[in-house]
Amino acid sequence: MTPLERIRIEKAAADCGFEREAVLKEQGQLELRSATFPEVVSVQVATPFGYQLSASLPNLLPAASGDGQVLLDGIEQLYQMLQQVAATARTMPNRVADQFRTKTQSLPKTTEAERMVVQRVGQDLFRSALLDYWQGRCSVSGLAVPSLLRASHIKPWAKCASDNERLDVFNGLLLAPHLDALFDGGWISFSDQGGMLVSKHLSADARTQLGINSAWSIQGMKSSHMGYLAHHREHEFRQSG
Repeated sequence: MTPLERIRIEKAAADCGFEREAVLKEQGQLELRSATFPEVVSVQVATPFGYQLSASLPNLLPAASGDGQVLLDGIEQLYQMLQQVAATARTMPNRVADQFRTKTQSLPKTTEAERMVVQRVGQDLFRSALLDYWQGRCSVSGLAVPSLLRASHIKPWAKCASDNERLDVFNGLLLAPHLDALFDGGWISFSDQGGMLVSKHLSADARTQLGINSAWSIQGMKSSHMGYLAHHREHEFRQSG
């Protein structure tokens, strides 16, 4: 790895959330670290314009091969992958809930107003985590206007058994406003493959007026979403009949 190659990788890493000093190993791998999560990502130059990535937690790399490594073609792909890896690591199960417990442990929770303040802290953390995980885009339509997007629980907040469930990033979808309203009201749901399901109770005219595209699907869905989606289909989705 040349000094210029190292500078280029370190710049990409810092821009994507790996703000700690990188460590160059003897094998030519540059280890990237963050103060916000413990996982380590290793990058090495594979070709004159390509990179090879591996991670201390293999499932951080969604396109990893059997040996747990990913080959990337160029600096733009490196940026995209490092952003996705950092977002996934920051929002892994229980990490948002742990932040919530830390922030609210000294807050009073006696009155209804006080409990609402605590709940608002959790909802704000949940929204921030979903914006991070979905990279500021609607997880279905791709709309990239963060101020318009809604943090939508798959399994409703009130029905969750614990803060770990309520604040699990995989119990949420970042949705455009009309999709959030449709999903929250049970007019649409999603299959285990991420495909959109539209209730038969929603007329064809309404679908057209709402601009529903039945070919839409959740982009970037993982197996950790499936249990929550199963709950939504069974208990929230407006089935026929």
